[in-house]
Amino acid sequence: MLIRKILNNNVIITYDVNGREIVVMGKGIAYGKKNGDCIDTQKVTKKFILSSMEYPDRLIDALSSISPDCIELCDDIIQYAKHKLSSELDDSLYISLLDHISTSIERYKNGVKLKNKLLWEIKQFYKNEYEIGQYGIAMIKEKYGLTLLDDEAGFIALHIISAELSNDIQDIYEITEFIQSIVNITKYYFMCNFDTDTLQYFQFITLLKFLGHRIFSKDFKPPTLIKNNLLDIIEINYTEPYLCSIKIKEFIGQKYNYQLDDDEFLYITIYIANLPKI
Repeated sequence: MLIRKILNNNVIITYDVNGREIVVMGKGIAYGKKNGDCIDTQKVTKKFILSSMEYPDRLIDALSSISPDCIELCDDIIQYAKHKLSSELDDSLYISLLDHISTSIERYKNGVKLKNKLLWEIKQFYKNEYEIGQYGIAMIKEKYGLTLLDDEAGFIALHIISAELSNDIQDIYEITEFIQSIVNITKYYFMCNFDTDTLQYFQFITLLKFLGHRIFSKDFKPPTLIKNNLLDIIEINYTEPYLCSIKIKEFIGQKYNYQLDDDEFLYITIYIANLPKI
């Protein structure tokens, strides 16, 4: 690949084999180079096909205006997140995280520290993403010598969650509040707390996370017309979890105008039945 334009030592614009304009990232990929030179493809860590992005100009502006060390930091966090989550993340994360971290660093240097109102919920419901956020603020401390608050780890986690689900950040706030509401209904119904450090609790929260994603992305579907016969067995053998799920179904229908189908209701009931109480 030949360099068309150098944005900084770590980012260039070029063309792929299909003639599409792409942004290529890699540590030191443009160091000592000029337009028209070949690049070392072994150094490439990320490619963006500009024609497939919703806001390509925003990406180019961010990569052009933000310092190379901040870009390298964000790429490090994103690569760590992909490894920890074992999943791909929406490319929009590069734009949102670059913008967020660069402004957070400037804000912190100016003595402005924002509180994250959902920090407790993020720690409870998105533990892996929060750990990525903690990794991020550790890297910021290592690179810039700044000790950011845990609130900032929560903000980074929200950007990771948004990229996981391809939702807007505002949707993630709503999904988190949605999860909290369902957990509260369950806790109040059984008048107890649950062991949050168990696989069963993690699976329950994951189920609610993706249910919330469907609701807030407006991925509505007509209710299942064929009744799931397992519900009759579940109602008999797991009466209390079943009755709790009815309350949850009524709440979701009234507040979000979303009707759980039989399969969704069934899974919620099963997961509630398996929640370890403390």
